[in-house]
Amino acid sequence: MTPQLAIYAGSFDPPTHGHLDLVERASHLFHEVVVAIGIHPTRKALFNVEERLVLLREVCRPFPNVRVSSFSGLLVDYGREVGARVIVRGLRAATDFEYELQIAHANADLHPELDTVFLPTRANYGFISASLVREIASHGGDVSRYAPPAVCQALAQKFAELKG
Repeated sequence: MTPQLAIYAGSFDPPTHGHLDLVERASHLFHEVVVAIGIHPTRKALFNVEERLVLLREVCRPFPNVRVSSFSGLLVDYGREVGARVIVRGLRAATDFEYELQIAHANADLHPELDTVFLPTRANYGFISASLVREIASHGGDVSRYAPPAVCQALAQKFAELKG
């Protein structure tokens, strides 16, 4: 079997334990995994791209076959650029499936050689989202059950700066 390069893309604002669970599982399934931050010029992120790259590199360090990058534009174009064969997507609930399937069909239409693989989240991560983590942290809540220590520290620092 030829080595497969997979892409796991998202905003990762911030990275959560749910994200890391998918990174770890993908790292066992594929020869190499690119965790790619999608840059969306119309979305306002809490952490800028450089901050998210630093956080992701830190939390993905235990996985030697994982590299972190960012891209703008279509994921399928980035996939073609890096030579990916697979897009990895996580599914938390049935509503995720409908949305992700629609995107997978569009991606397959645009770039048929790039397959999408869905990984269901583990039950204990099914309710975790980056927006939930941001919301809890913005009110000073403890998010250590939902995000790695480096992310928790970055969230506390970011919200302290914003409160001035």
